[in-house]
Amino acid sequence: MSVQDKVIEIVAEQAVLEPGDVHLDSTLEDLGIDSLGLVESIFAIEEEFDISIPFNANEPTKSDFDISTVRSIIAGIETLIAGEIP
Repeated sequence: MSVQDKVIEIVAEQAVLEPGDVHLDSTLEDLGIDSLGLVESIFAIEEEFDISIPFNANEPTKSDFDISTVRSIIAGIETLIAGEIP
């Protein structure tokens, strides 16, 4: 399963949607994911890919990790997996 497919699966689970209902340009808000759902999604993604996402739940807009869309989340995860962010 690709990074994209797995992230979509995790996000869909948090949003209580089918993976086919999650689109790359969807925002978490579009999908009905609130701040708690965001934190749970981040934890699930970190566990799935054995990475640490540089994300501060208290100040999500000040994070270097772009959570604006599903596409940006996938891109950030792929960058972390490649080891391009310390």
